[in-house]
Parts: sequence; structure tokens; C-alpha cells
Amino acid sequence: MADTEALTKLIEPELQGLGFDLVRVAMIGGKSDPTLQVMAERPDTRQLTLGDCEAISRRVSEKLDALEAAGKDPIEHAYRLEVSSPGIDRPLTRLKDYDDWSGHEARLKLAEPDGGAKQLSGAIAGTAGGTVTISTPKGDKQVQFSNIASAKLLLTDKLIQSTAPLSAEGADTIQTVKD
Repeated sequence: MADTEALTKLIEPELQGLGFDLVRVAMIGGKSDPTLQVMAERPDTRQLTLGDCEAISRRVSEKLDALEAAGKDPIEHAYRLEVSSPGIDRPLTRLKDYDDWSGHEARLKLAEPDGGAKQLSGAIAGTAGGTVTISTPKGDKQVQFSNIASAKLLLTDKLIQSTAPLSAEGADTIQTVKD
């Protein structure tokens, strides 16, 4: 399987050159359908347009094709390239994500159990140093960022309201619901 850390180091500067932040690089689909998944966002809006996805796809493809032509292909087998925004229930992959999404609900899967728990859900209360604080019904829990195997936002009404599209272009109708 391809080294996602090495791929991230190759892809991130390309995205930054286009003005985007890299959220995640992953190889998904296993051996039957290997897919290089690149999630990115505009730093000012946390969103992507279809044109943004196209520009990222072209840049990443050009970079990987050039490495392959030079005999330095970082992915030794056939694969598909998938470029997308992180979506509304986005993965939390960077420490800054926990500050950016403070107050929103998240589910964390831990690399090493904490008090017997392998998973933790609650409202993100922010970070201090390399520690993430999650407010749970049983109280605040501090988790070392390095012990978070994976995490994602949970779909709530609050999250939906805070991630409403900036542009309604192409939508037939927009309905706004007030609390």
C-alpha cells in the first residue's frame, strides 16, 4: 500500500500553491478498488467548488505523472484519484480543526483506550498544547492529539447552520428554517 505520509508531503505544497488547505490524504478501497482520496478546502470558506476540485485534480495528477515519468512513482499500482471537500461531517485531522470547530459535537476513536474507552463523543471544548478537550455527559475529558486515531464531526442542527453554502448558485430553492 502507498505511504500516505509521503503522499501528503508531495501533495500539500501543490495545494498550498493553489491557495487551498489540505485536510486529508488517504488510500481507500483496498486492493479491489484503490483510490487516492484528497480532501481539501479553501481556508476562508472551508468549502470547495467543482472548479476547485478540477484544479486540484489536475495539479495533483500532473505532479504524480511527472514522478512516474521520472521513475519515482509513489503509488506502485493502478488507482483512481478522488478530490473532494471534507463534507459537513468532516474528519478532524489537524489539531487546529479542534479549535476551528469548538462547540460542535464530535466522535473520536482512540489509538490507545483511555480508562477502558476506545471511543469518545461530546462537544469540542478546544485545545491546549497537544491536548484536545471534549465535553461529555460525564464531564470534560482531555485527550492527547497523538492518541486520536480518527475523529469526525457529528451531524447536528448547529453544524448544518454553521456550514450553510456561501452561494446558492445552481439551487432551485433555498429554504431557511429558524429555531
